[in-house]
Amino acid sequence: MDVEALSSFLEREFPQVNADGLAFTVIDAGPGFASMRLDPLERHLRPGGTVSGPTLFALADITAYVAILAQIGPVALAVTTNLNINFLRKPELGPIDAVANLLKLGKRLAVVEIAMTSGVNGELVAHATSTYSIPPRVSD
Repeated sequence: MDVEALSSFLEREFPQVNADGLAFTVIDAGPGFASMRLDPLERHLRPGGTVSGPTLFALADITAYVAILAQIGPVALAVTTNLNINFLRKPELGPIDAVANLLKLGKRLAVVEIAMTSGVNGELVAHATSTYSIPPRVSD
C-alpha cells in the first residue's frame, strides 16, 4: 500500500484516530518501513506544555500498524499483541515524527521498531518495539 491508500484506509476503518481534527498523518511508506507525523492538538497535551505519554504510545502503535499494512495490504484485523515504549526525554511542544522499521514479518507475527523524534529539534524522544498478530489469510 502506498501513502494515499494507507491514509484512505485509516480514514475509512479508523476514523477515531483523527476524529477531532487531523493530527496523525502518513508521510511515507516503502519496503519494510513507514513514517508518520503527529501534529498535536490540545487533547494531546499535558500540563507543562508537552505531548502526553499516551499520545506517543498511540503514535508508535499507529505507525507500526501502517508499516505492516504497507507490506501486507489492508488487513484491518491485524492487532497489537505487545508494545513496549521507552520515553527518553520531554518532547518540545510541536510535531513529532515517527519512523517504524519492520524487524520481522512472518505469516502470523510482525515485529516492528519505532523511533519518535521531535519535529522541533530532531531529538529522539521515545523508542518503542511492537509485535502484531496477523490473522490467517483465507488460503492459509
